[in-house]
Amino acid sequence: MQSLPIEPGAVRGPGTLQLRPIEINRYATPFAAERARRGDPALVSVLRNMVLIREVETMLNGIKREGKYGAISYAYRGPAHLSVGQEAAAAGQALALTLDDHTFGSHRSHGEILARGMAGIDAAGEHELERIMATYPETTAVVERCLPFSDVRTKARSFLVYGLIAEIFGRSTGFNKGVGGSMHAFLMPLGIYPNNAIVGGSATIAAGAALFKCLQSRPGVAVANIGDGSSACGPVWEAMNFSAMAQFRTLLDDEHREGLPVIFFFMNNFYAMGGQTIGETMGLEHVSRIGAGINAENMHAETIDGMNPLAVADAVERAKEHIASGTGPALIDCQCYRFSGHSSSDASTYRTREEVELWRAVDPVPRFRELLVGENVVTTATASELDDWASELVAEATRAAVDHELSPSLSVDEIEGLTFSNHLDDARSAPPGELLVAPQEIRRLDELSHRPRAAAASDGSPVQLRDALYEAIVERLVADDRLVVYGEENRDWGGAFGVYRGLTEMLPYRRLFNAPISEAAIVGSAVGYAMEGGRALVELMYADFMGRAGDELFNQLPKWIAMSGGTLRLPVVVRVSVGSAYGPQHSQDWTGLVAHIPGLKVVYPVTPYDAKGLMTAALAQDDPVIFFESQKLYSVTEYLRPGGVPAGHVYVPIGSPRIVRDGHDVTLLTVGPTLYRALEAASELSRRYGVEAEVIDARTVTPLDLRPVVESVRRTKRLLLASDATQRGSVLNTFAAEIQRAAFDDLDAPVVVIGSHDCVTPPAHLEDDFFPSARRILDELHCSVVRLPGHDSPEAAFSPSPGRR
Repeated sequence: MQSLPIEPGAVRGPGTLQLRPIEINRYATPFAAERARRGDPALVSVLRNMVLIREVETMLNGIKREGKYGAISYAYRGPAHLSVGQEAAAAGQALALTLDDHTFGSHRSHGEILARGMAGIDAAGEHELERIMATYPETTAVVERCLPFSDVRTKARSFLVYGLIAEIFGRSTGFNKGVGGSMHAFLMPLGIYPNNAIVGGSATIAAGAALFKCLQSRPGVAVANIGDGSSACGPVWEAMNFSAMAQFRTLLDDEHREGLPVIFFFMNNFYAMGGQTIGETMGLEHVSRIGAGINAENMHAETIDGMNPLAVADAVERAKEHIASGTGPALIDCQCYRFSGHSSSDASTYRTREEVELWRAVDPVPRFRELLVGENVVTTATASELDDWASELVAEATRAAVDHELSPSLSVDEIEGLTFSNHLDDARSAPPGELLVAPQEIRRLDELSHRPRAAAASDGSPVQLRDALYEAIVERLVADDRLVVYGEENRDWGGAFGVYRGLTEMLPYRRLFNAPISEAAIVGSAVGYAMEGGRALVELMYADFMGRAGDELFNQLPKWIAMSGGTLRLPVVVRVSVGSAYGPQHSQDWTGLVAHIPGLKVVYPVTPYDAKGLMTAALAQDDPVIFFESQKLYSVTEYLRPGGVPAGHVYVPIGSPRIVRDGHDVTLLTVGPTLYRALEAASELSRRYGVEAEVIDARTVTPLDLRPVVESVRRTKRLLLASDATQRGSVLNTFAAEIQRAAFDDLDAPVVVIGSHDCVTPPAHLEDDFFPSARRILDELHCSVVRLPGHDSPEAAFSPSPGRR
């Protein structure tokens, strides 16, 4: 039922929008006041962190460009996106954050990792630091053997520096076993969440982390550290709009009602690689102007001096105050300057030496050192000692990190083993779901309890596939308060195809809500929500819309488990429906696209029993699952199992195919709704030709245990694979190759793959000719696999077309 009526009298009257001013460089606090407020140790730690960042980046620059750092030689083949000149932004931000605040960075985030890590070590207790280091035993062992330390805190600092450098160099002793590397390193126990190689990639993930903090009442804020160039990226805009959705303030209950606690922190160094965002590639003069397009508060946006760490800390603290008042999100345009090129191959020909020298005059590291010395916070000798400390620590950490015996690398086979966690979560260990009504009072569940469970019943309308999905989802929602459901039209509409009908009366807004038409934000925020400890079930209305979330589906969701070194879990289920009758942009089977990406489990159930059992399995996974559903089959009832769909718990393991029909003359393996046409063809084969086909429903696309199929082929000697996906590039071609290799000596005929034609999906009245039909299966069998006496299919009709090659 609609919660926010829209009245014509309220929207049709004349008026004007009044935009609030956006402040630029408002910081003007006297240093004496800062000193009194923060204390000398905190100010010295800021300088220490800036000096350390500069030294690590200097080391990487030398290693990358010249192959050496001091007396250390090393040939480093990976990337090095340096932030020399941006130290104040990282150190100032870290000064204002606590361990409850979580930062998500970019490909240029070494400095943020070091600043946040050092600040976290300063804030954490010694027992907590010992616990953190104990969870990284390989890293800690090298530190204890080779690096300088005198107590727990200095040991933790050596641990931070060595762990980061080892990770950058791809060593198994790095924080993420070397799989994350320079652009993806992170250390979550100190609030350093994944850094991202994709420009703006952290925006949607940070929004999801903030969503978790909001909906699960967790302290702290999420910070998306992204560059000025990312302000032109669609997913960044989607993330900001998602975070500013009014329903977080208007429709949630009093306990959870607030703007999302996220800060979009733009590290604005004026150059997105070599293009100037201001004056060239964008139409704005300050990134902060974006805030005016998001909400009435301008996202509390402001432009700040990123060369002054105290100005940065001041802005972050005020942003946190806005968020604490419930009026988040916030946007900070932090103007700084990178003296280094975009990467080691960047000759900086797009800017003049004069410009660089002008900025070197306001280099934050020497300027802040001079300030502290001039104000007698530190002596010149103490400042020099910080330089010596940083160079000694970085040298020792680097020396250990480039030593192959001390710091080995994982093998490719070991990295492959990190693709999935393969861990199942027991919902009974989670807090029970918060419901508006008790399960026994839910009308749809009561209705389903009185309906027949199998298609053969004659005493009413049997349970459909959409009902089976619903029952599995409700079971998990009741058991697990961490699970949230959102997507387009998910609440009042009941989901695009009625799967969620009845959930609105059961779930509060914080567990079921409508997302904007922002597929990137939907999937990306689910990633962040899961990283924080939640579980997400999100929906993309049509498979064709997956392209709108391409980066989130192909670069974010599947890769973080491996890039974490196997420490992360990502319990996200993405429901996507495969359409019919809606033409080229709404009727495509894209199983092959996601099956190609390591790190995604992909399932496609087509019977009500399997839909319920596989949804139960998917929601229990700690790995991401893409859950395909056919719009053709939402109303299908269960007639392939004698007992129909059980009313209680059903579990079907992911990866296990099912023999639906026994046979001994030919094996038919299907993915998706082609199963029903294969069964029709099998009946025709038996009735007309005396050929008994064994029909196997893959049910899972990846990972799929092909051993039952191989065993079947060894008995039948023949194999045809069919799905509605375009034949060219279909995942069935991979299955065919693997099965043929395993059963080659047993085959009496070529393995045949069929799919939809190699053209756009035609109008609805031509779909029967476009997708594989029972007739086409018979034709292909007759022409290539087994002769069917009296079959009237001409062979010439099945020669490959040029478009197939």
